[in-house]
Amino acid sequence: MAYIGKTPVLGNFVKLDAISVVDGQAAYTMQNGGVNFTSYDNVNQFLVSLNGILQSPTDSFTVSGSTLTFASNLSTGDVIDFVMVLGNTLDVGTPSDNTVSLAKINDTAKTFFTRDFRNIIINGDMSIAQRGTSQASITSSGYYTVDRFKTSIDNLGTWTQSQSTDVPSGQGFAKSLKMDCTTADASPAAGDSLFLDTKFEGQNLQYLKKGTSSAESLACSFWVKTNKTGTYIVELYDQDNNRSISKSYTVSSADTWEKKTVTFAGDTTGAFDNDNAKSLNVFFWLAGGTNFTSGTLATSWGTLTNANRAVGQVNLADSTANEWYITGVQLEAGTTASDFEFLPVDVNERRCLRYYQVFNDNSDIEPLCMSQNETTQYARAVVRLPVNMRSAPSLDQVTSSNVYAIVDGTGTYTFDSFSVSRATVRQVRLLNADTVSGMTAGNASRFEGQNSTSYVAFDAEL
Repeated sequence: MAYIGKTPVLGNFVKLDAISVVDGQAAYTMQNGGVNFTSYDNVNQFLVSLNGILQSPTDSFTVSGSTLTFASNLSTGDVIDFVMVLGNTLDVGTPSDNTVSLAKINDTAKTFFTRDFRNIIINGDMSIAQRGTSQASITSSGYYTVDRFKTSIDNLGTWTQSQSTDVPSGQGFAKSLKMDCTTADASPAAGDSLFLDTKFEGQNLQYLKKGTSSAESLACSFWVKTNKTGTYIVELYDQDNNRSISKSYTVSSADTWEKKTVTFAGDTTGAFDNDNAKSLNVFFWLAGGTNFTSGTLATSWGTLTNANRAVGQVNLADSTANEWYITGVQLEAGTTASDFEFLPVDVNERRCLRYYQVFNDNSDIEPLCMSQNETTQYARAVVRLPVNMRSAPSLDQVTSSNVYAIVDGTGTYTFDSFSVSRATVRQVRLLNADTVSGMTAGNASRFEGQNSTSYVAFDAEL
């Protein structure tokens, strides 16, 4: 666009407060919203109209700091129509520390700034369940459904665990973990216990500064629903230094999703080891005998004392009518719980694969991987893992007769189990553990499952 005079500076603009002329005065204070205005680079950014005529910068007026000075004194009857400042360097001031909350940031920016893996919990939305979506008749400890959450049980009833679609409304969750009591135990023995357990590598916790005077506090938030109201316990356990702390929460309304937050002070004693081994556990207690409930709840960090771990905990195992759901589990540095950190499903899945990877799509006669016949009796495969695991994994497989097979183009040769000839965090070498006969040495082949339960998984859980 054509223009007369000097090239204007393009960008933002601001109109300054009205200025009243004083007879015989040339210098005037510039203000914006009653505050002295100095947010400009040079005089050429100014449009000044006096008595309906635009004034020439430098020739007709100058600016310095918050002062506008005309080339000659003004007199009664002169009118400063407006003072407009053009430019792209306007300063709205610097917010004081800790004055900008998420509520003052638009949703797109919130997503960018808060997606930073602040949640120590992996799979807290219960969305990944490689082992399956339901397991009945649980009476012993193990991983059964939702990844990274282990059921720890010692002689306290029988349970069905499932990945449920019952979730708090309008919170963005699609899955929860459900515990359903199918055989009750209303009178636990002293040493009986039941809790969910998730655990973490020390090298991922160094920023918590545990064992120093700057140790970070932790806020644990989650959604819970159960018919069994009353007091429940969340416990943190430092594996490296045998230290623990427990906090209680109360379920107030039966069969209603409630959000809970418990906070834990930073521990200035005992640093986490900086390695890939287990350093921190989070226990969600569901029941416990007197060995764990007879003392005083350990609400401050200290050496683990069993009697102080779960004081006040209700017995979820006392009726087959009892069930308990949890989702949206978040553990983060600080004393205030933030909104749940939703991660893309592929990111969440890869974090789980570091600890457990299963090869099985639950369909009959499915190839597990390609192999080669080393002899007439054995075939070998190298499985390259899509995600490096925490450590060289162990093998998890079906223990039954003829559930696997070698297929080499000349026949199908069934066998019972695999063995591992070598494993690293990146790959595993598999060999059929029991011999077959009649294969052609050197032929390409494949390992197959022989029914819907045939799977091979690699386990590097903490």
